[in-house]
Amino acid sequence: MAILGKIRQRSFILIVIIALALFSFVLADVIQSGGFSQTSNNVGSINGKDIPFEEFRIKVGNTEKSGQGMSNIQAVNQVWNQEINLALLTEELEKLGIRIGENHLIETLKADPNFGQNPSFQNELKQFDINKYREYIKSSSNPDEVKFFENVEENANINAKYQLYSSLVKSGFFTTQNDAKFKYNLENKKVTFDFVAVPYSSVKDSDVKVSDAEIIEYMKKNEKKYKADETREIEFVVIEDQPSDADKNEIKNKLNSFLSPRVVYNKATNTNDTLPSFSATTDVVKFVNENSQFPYDSTYIGKSDLPAEHAESLFNLSDGQVYGPYQYGDYFALSRSMGRKAGAKARASHILISFTGSRAQPKEDRTKEEAKVKAEGILAEVMANPDSFTMQAFTASEDQGSAQKGGDLDFFGPGQMVPAFNDFVFNNPIGKVGLVETEFGYHIIKVTDKQDAIRLATIAQKIEASEKTSENAYTNAVKFELAANEKSFETAAKEAKLTVNPSVRVKALDEMLGQYGSQRQVIRWAFEKDTDVNDVKRFELPKVGHLIAKLKKVNEEGLLAIEDARIQVEPILKNKKKAEKIMAKMKATSLDAIAKANAVQVQTASDVTLENPSVASAGYEPKVVGTAFGTAVNKLSAPIEGNVSVFVVKTTKVSEPLPSKDFTTQVNALKSQNASAVGRVFGALKEKAEIKDNRLQFNY
Repeated sequence: MAILGKIRQRSFILIVIIALALFSFVLADVIQSGGFSQTSNNVGSINGKDIPFEEFRIKVGNTEKSGQGMSNIQAVNQVWNQEINLALLTEELEKLGIRIGENHLIETLKADPNFGQNPSFQNELKQFDINKYREYIKSSSNPDEVKFFENVEENANINAKYQLYSSLVKSGFFTTQNDAKFKYNLENKKVTFDFVAVPYSSVKDSDVKVSDAEIIEYMKKNEKKYKADETREIEFVVIEDQPSDADKNEIKNKLNSFLSPRVVYNKATNTNDTLPSFSATTDVVKFVNENSQFPYDSTYIGKSDLPAEHAESLFNLSDGQVYGPYQYGDYFALSRSMGRKAGAKARASHILISFTGSRAQPKEDRTKEEAKVKAEGILAEVMANPDSFTMQAFTASEDQGSAQKGGDLDFFGPGQMVPAFNDFVFNNPIGKVGLVETEFGYHIIKVTDKQDAIRLATIAQKIEASEKTSENAYTNAVKFELAANEKSFETAAKEAKLTVNPSVRVKALDEMLGQYGSQRQVIRWAFEKDTDVNDVKRFELPKVGHLIAKLKKVNEEGLLAIEDARIQVEPILKNKKKAEKIMAKMKATSLDAIAKANAVQVQTASDVTLENPSVASAGYEPKVVGTAFGTAVNKLSAPIEGNVSVFVVKTTKVSEPLPSKDFTTQVNALKSQNASAVGRVFGALKEKAEIKDNRLQFNY
């Protein structure tokens, strides 16, 4: 009782202690789960301008809908790049104070066929009318439609401003006569020089060493060139969930069972029924529909449309005869002949002469009567000289698709062509030539071939992994995942007799994982905060099986990793070190002496220009050619580090270009180069911009 009394006396203290303990427990959980961490509501920002996630999400959804076959991450990346360009452009437009008037907006809308050619927005003269456009929006009671048109005007406004901006940028690249004259001199001023070239390959690679420190130092001096994004390296094994030989045999055995009568239990009558074989059944359609994964198809099929390796056997089946089981793609099949049809497919060539108002566009305006006269003339020529049909099709036919093939339309079945064309071909023998009128114009037709066809009743069963096979694949994948977490990935793979795929390097918003294509789930996992190097995780690949991935390496943003940089930088640094060794043997006072000391020949380069600084037998060497122009005649240059060799040159002649006052060619060439300047604007703006990317926070 004394103890109980003391507890009562100190109950308040106990309550406080318990409350603090509970609070600390909850607080730890909140901190661990990131409850107090600042998670942005913005998917990113460009130069301080936020991109709200909800707006971004809607745009991604719309892009996915409009882009055929576009994946979610492709839409995300496309919208992100658009947002960057839009933000940078808007910022530039505001800085420059570019404004547009009503006329600019009207012209932009008019240029868009969705608005400029929409009858709802046109006046009596079939021209775009901004007032009708405004009235239509004003009368709309659909908020989504109103919002759509607001976005349209916003985009049109920006597009109009961009056109002005583009004009300003283009205007800033003015080509002067002096520019053109300078280019003319680059093209026509020529130098002839003797030279000695000692290739870098004359020094063994083993004689020069490049350290990691030297590579890092070189990259730091050229930081922009060797900048690298944050990446992850993932290696993985794949355990396929594919049909086993036993699964395939089971499907084949099932199809084989249809070749003989079968006894099955009838629950309704509580007796055994004997079912006829596939070849003996009188209700083929029902037999196929009850046992095939595809319904009965009554179409007649030409030999060329049958599975190539089984075409001969299938096409030559007699009525009621069965062939199979045979494999066709992912299916095992059993086929029964349901009869043949002579001339079921036909092949023809034609020459089309259309007229104004027909469904085909004529090469020139002509009336229906003029088209008929021309077609009859061509028919007469073809009848007189049958071999001329192909050439007439090439030159005269207005069906561009078939004209390029001499008028050939390949094989087609009844009903695939317009009625008059169809009737002529299927009602006439091979070799028949005639004239037919259709809504496309006048056709000079030649029936070139006919093909018999066969009707097949086919039972098809997809070759799929059985439940047992899938369970085994799953069990093996789970076992490997556990083993790879307990020992090295390579050891676990070796013990399980699995092949480790070469590691794949990916960026945060990449999608493709080597030969297994789009595997966004794996890449997303590799970039999660809780995923550490050497972590292993299993993923299911639809229609493939299981992929067990290991995060092999994390490459932080910054300079390229040494092993990657070495491939690019080491040859450069080695050549520099080789050049020092070669230059030490190039101290003689004549080219002959230098050549002799280095066991090479003195060579000559004639009439080389700065516009095309290629040296015979040495390749593209602008530094060498530039030095030759800058060296006095009959003087030796200092050694020059070229692209593939170290050079010493002796200039023998410099030829000045012929005087000219016409630099039209050069002006046009420079203007053509300047025309692409606008396309480089966004790259330059993006390079200077401060871009914050939060997309990973939103589980993309």
